[in-house]
Amino acid sequence: MSENHKFQLGTIGALSLSVVSSVSIVICNKALISTLGFTFATTLTSWHLLVTFCSLHVALWMKWFEHKPFDPRAVMGFGILNGISIGLLNLSLGFNSVGFYQMTKLAIIPCTVLLETIFFRKVFSRSIQFSLTMLLLGVGIATVTDLQLNALGSFLSLLAVITTCIAQIMTNTIQKKFKVSSTQLLYQSCPYQAITLFVTGPFLDWLLTDRNVFTFNYTPQVLFFIVLSCLISVSVNFSTFLVIGKTSAVTYQVLGHLKTCLVLAFGYVLLHDPFSWRNILGILVAVVGMVLYSYYCTRESQQKASELSAQLSQVKEGESEPLITVESGAGLLGDSVKPMWNSDRDLKA
Repeated sequence: MSENHKFQLGTIGALSLSVVSSVSIVICNKALISTLGFTFATTLTSWHLLVTFCSLHVALWMKWFEHKPFDPRAVMGFGILNGISIGLLNLSLGFNSVGFYQMTKLAIIPCTVLLETIFFRKVFSRSIQFSLTMLLLGVGIATVTDLQLNALGSFLSLLAVITTCIAQIMTNTIQKKFKVSSTQLLYQSCPYQAITLFVTGPFLDWLLTDRNVFTFNYTPQVLFFIVLSCLISVSVNFSTFLVIGKTSAVTYQVLGHLKTCLVLAFGYVLLHDPFSWRNILGILVAVVGMVLYSYYCTRESQQKASELSAQLSQVKEGESEPLITVESGAGLLGDSVKPMWNSDRDLKA
């Protein structure tokens, strides 16, 4: 089995794990929050991260993966930024209408594209741009309802979008720069994310719900769903880092909107949530956009891989002809090697 084929299978597995685990935890949390009244989302997220870290520590003890320390400042900054972005997203939902919050989530993709274009000089073809536009249009039709604006909510949403984009781009960049796996990065950054949310979570939840997490009535049923939610979160957190590491921050956001559509569909089928033809139309448009995005990404990756292979062949042919190489001097290597490395960087991005 070729390395490229193994990489594709690994990517498909990561995407599938992310979809299944995310949809499962949404259904579990919906029962916990809507049915049982446990509305402390930020505090619950901090528990998710603590359980994830403990699970990874057990996996490390069992030698399922290797601990690979690297720049502690990068780890700390990345972990704290991730924790802040989660808190800001929860605040955005609390201080805005549901419709405006959905618009905030939609803004993450174009913001990520803009940041990667400016700072990483990554080029997105018109085909990719068209598929992303169709995807965002479909999700917007399916999810966005009322748009009630307020100054504080808009400011929080802006901060949430910026921090989320930077954190997701950093996930991909750190894994490639320090050559660490998604498990290794998650293991090292989890404590900083968990501490950030563990300290701020009760206050944010009290600010948003006017209720105290420490005085809540923890019945056996509530505790069961909290434990179940924490266990599923291990898979959610791991698959998030895995997907971004194998693909990109933009692809992860595309996957996130697919999960939004699936949650809407599952909510209608299993939980009998209100549904309309507008929801159905939006989901269909979003799925078409997602399929086009996947197709164009695969096609462009194959084209870049073919170009890279051709350039490598040209370099090998040049090395087998010493007379031509000597006559050309550094010009031959300069013309061949430089485009090869540029293509390799674009392929990994």
